[in-house]
Amino acid sequence: MTIYDPQWLDSMYNNRALVPEFAKHMEGWKRLSEQARRQWPCVLDVPYGADSSEMLDIFPPKNVTGSGPAPVLVFLHGGYWRSLDKTDHSFVAPTFVQKGACVVVPNYALCPGPSHAPITVPHITLQMVKALAWVWRHIASYGGDTRRISVVGHSAGGQLTAMMLACLWPEYAGDLPTDLVKNGLSISGLYELESIMHTPFLQSSLHLTPEQVLMASPAWLPPPSAAAGRGILNALVGGQESAEFLRQNQLIRSSWGNKAVPICEALPGLNHFSILEALVAPTHLLHHMACDLLFR
Repeated sequence: MTIYDPQWLDSMYNNRALVPEFAKHMEGWKRLSEQARRQWPCVLDVPYGADSSEMLDIFPPKNVTGSGPAPVLVFLHGGYWRSLDKTDHSFVAPTFVQKGACVVVPNYALCPGPSHAPITVPHITLQMVKALAWVWRHIASYGGDTRRISVVGHSAGGQLTAMMLACLWPEYAGDLPTDLVKNGLSISGLYELESIMHTPFLQSSLHLTPEQVLMASPAWLPPPSAAAGRGILNALVGGQESAEFLRQNQLIRSSWGNKAVPICEALPGLNHFSILEALVAPTHLLHHMACDLLFR
């Protein structure tokens, strides 16, 4: 039986306490995101479902003569399933759009939600399934290639990314292909949620139950199978992140195996926030890894 130390878990998962300059990072994300929406063609607040939280932003591909439909990058934001918004992450789009990709940034409802209609992590996971189904059905109208949909997620978005790789799409809807998601890149992801359930500053708003932990922990689910046409997941974490984030990153490799998770690395010099900026830095290894998945 695992014995959890709540105080230690708080210290491991409270990234804002671990990175005192976190506010500067997030202010930069917001500023660059506002700039991206002003300077780049985009279609904002497209509904993928009936709920007011079920909206997504689309950054169509930059025209590349004779290139055909563009690969699609769906970016799933973090915030421990309880904060942040798609509008904080528009800055992810320009560097990939410049290279000929179509970028989609969906929103989701945030925990804990109202008492009469609580929001749970499994609820959010199903919203992302709905969003990806919408992308597969509609993204061709925006220049995207339904055969080349990759998902990239940060932090809580990393958990959601892994869940999209594990998803049995035809069971959700009969018109969806088994290989709807070609590949995934999870950045500072969370792959087992039992530790999160025992982390007081998070559990106070997530209200995870043991049943939800089993449902929404990708490490405890069967890995995506290449034989079934489903793609790989690459797992990256910042070398300066906490011991728990480093453990979580290794966990998905040990649970799913080398074939499903061919790259599992800690990137030196990066913390939980700067690693997301590395994703969009054209010269950074993480950016090249993302492009290798997206354009292969």
